[in-house]
Amino acid sequence: MATLTIAQALNQALDAALTDLDDVLVMGEDIGRTGGVFRITDGLRDRHGPQRVVDTPLAESGIVGVGLGLALAGIRPVMELQFMGFSYPAFDQIISHVSRMRHRSRHRFTAPLVIRMPYGGGIGAAEHHSESTEALYAHIPGLKVVVPSRPGDAAGLLRAAIEDPDPVIFLEPIRLYRSVKEELPDLASVPLGSAAVERHGTDITLIAWGAMMKETREAAEKLAASGISAEVVDVRSLAPLDITTIAASVSKTGRAVVIHEAPRTAGLGAEIIAQLQEHCAYDLEAPVKRVTGWDTVVPLKMSEQHYTPSLERILAATTEVLES
Repeated sequence: MATLTIAQALNQALDAALTDLDDVLVMGEDIGRTGGVFRITDGLRDRHGPQRVVDTPLAESGIVGVGLGLALAGIRPVMELQFMGFSYPAFDQIISHVSRMRHRSRHRFTAPLVIRMPYGGGIGAAEHHSESTEALYAHIPGLKVVVPSRPGDAAGLLRAAIEDPDPVIFLEPIRLYRSVKEELPDLASVPLGSAAVERHGTDITLIAWGAMMKETREAAEKLAASGISAEVVDVRSLAPLDITTIAASVSKTGRAVVIHEAPRTAGLGAEIIAQLQEHCAYDLEAPVKRVTGWDTVVPLKMSEQHYTPSLERILAATTEVLES
């Protein structure tokens, strides 16, 4: 049984898709000869050729625009943008054209494309190299947005995204690429739109996604050592949001903390808390709290640890909710 990192699982998932599906094409800046900025596409050009693993110019709007054209022509393009913060030049293509194709054409056309974006902090790179602006994309009708935090989910969600008939924004937590490993019996598809109850508990629910799952898992372990049973929910799908699974967990425990590294104001934590109020208000024993990044740009390396939610901040919020 293979033990893989998220980076290795993504590479194998792309390799398998290129092998199994004749209409898949991978494209992006430096993804061919050099294997991508994080080496996720390493070796794919040698195995599948430059016609299916395509290096592009430094032009994010052009990459997404070409991808949309290919999708309309019957290809399934998988595009890599080097960092989430580099996606903004392509924002007009994504929200004005990619997301609207099904609605605009009255379901005559769909846009089966995947846009992969490494995202989040933890590598000591400021501003556009470490941003977590997933709420921008989750807010756009017509887009699915998914975020794996484990190798099995990374491979499974990517396969499901490639096979989906509509556009998918696929976010990859940079600092988990090679820091999380697990044994994978196979690269099974994981349904889009599904959250996962990763750890069962009875006292409180910790809700997180992407890179923040690392500190959230650590917090659950610390709480368990203190006799507190925390249930952990990996949201995985930001759009559509699996509020059924999330609310069922919170209804069971009666208390919850939402953790994300994106800025606090109008982040997805606010949306999740609002939906919890709608779905399980009478089951709540205390107000739901958020542990988030701050409403500022991601700082330089020397201050990054003050921006990203820490284990200590998560434990403090959990204690406050438990004592409410």
